[in-house]
Amino acid sequence: MNALIQSIFGQNSWSGLIIQATITTLLLSIVAMIVGAVIGALVASCKLSSRRLFNQIGNGYSIIFRGVPELLIIYLFYFGGSGFVSYFAKMFGHQGFVEIPPFLVGGLAVGLISASYQGEVFRAAKAAQPAGQIEAALAIGMNRKLIFLRIIVPQVIRYALPGLANVWQMSLKDSALISVTGVIEIMRASQMISGSTGEYLRYYMVGGACYLILTFITNQLFERMEKRMNHVRSKSAAEVAA
Repeated sequence: MNALIQSIFGQNSWSGLIIQATITTLLLSIVAMIVGAVIGALVASCKLSSRRLFNQIGNGYSIIFRGVPELLIIYLFYFGGSGFVSYFAKMFGHQGFVEIPPFLVGGLAVGLISASYQGEVFRAAKAAQPAGQIEAALAIGMNRKLIFLRIIVPQVIRYALPGLANVWQMSLKDSALISVTGVIEIMRASQMISGSTGEYLRYYMVGGACYLILTFITNQLFERMEKRMNHVRSKSAAEVAA
């Protein structure tokens, strides 16, 4: 154990690379969740729409991004996207291959995958909202914008939080697939260090420990947010009853 700690945090250790890779993994997952939340909300709106075309678009999106292997989607965006940009760059006189920044590709690809799951979470959260709340709001004269901001959004977030916590864990693990594009996140750093030292078991275990630490911390944050929102709801209900 002392040898493991010394090799990670001692002089001439790999601690700097490991910490940097952990931060990169966290940032990549956050970007993916934000992209997924925006697109997932649109997907949920399409699924809840009474128009058949929008409904089919939402269902089609979910089928494609949940049915195609995640690694293949990353390859398509990284190599296919770069090839697409290079093709158009040649039309304007640019020669050579134009590479899209790997971090951007990773955040977008994992975000689009995340959106297919977040869309379903948001759809289920909206469906769980009592219809009587909207009817009551309309009865007292609230406009659609106010209903959306003060009733629909808070309720959807509260119902969606447990599901979003699961999607977050999935995105955190999916970020390991971005190592194929050259982004130095936890998985890539583990590969580089173990390849340089020959100590594969030790540094893959260190990588696994980094994922577990991120998982534990973020799980605690989600649980606190969920308790906070439930507490606010209970307090509001008590005030109304009084």
